[in-house]
Amino acid sequence: MQIRVLYVSRAVGPITTTVTASILAAAQSHNPGHGITGVLCQGDGLFLQVLEGERSAVNQLYARIMVDRRHKDVELLMLEEITERRFGNWSMAHVDLSDLDPMVQMKHPEFDPYSATGRHVMLLFEELLASGARINTPTF
Repeated sequence: MQIRVLYVSRAVGPITTTVTASILAAAQSHNPGHGITGVLCQGDGLFLQVLEGERSAVNQLYARIMVDRRHKDVELLMLEEITERRFGNWSMAHVDLSDLDPMVQMKHPEFDPYSATGRHVMLLFEELLASGARINTPTF
């Protein structure tokens, strides 16, 4: 059975390119062998991530994420069974939710994923992908 998980967390320290590169490198290395795909969004001290794959593999990865020292306040926003992956092309894509990004400034300036519904956050993901917002798929 395949599932999709959406979670939010706060960065423990500043989100630097080194921290982001380290997270993405680990995902690029781990995820393909475990059949996991997804997207990592970051900005304003927050991480939002969608993970897709077999239930046991996603659960094991999520358990590792919950104890990862690079972030805190990890909260599950949504878990759903899926028949088709939405982010199947990426072992882990990256969306930078910079404060300077017009998508964030004009459309979602008040956005707080901790108080939003999982569906609302998922709609934001869909908007970011549809708008062609900065999506990087690094190759490590």
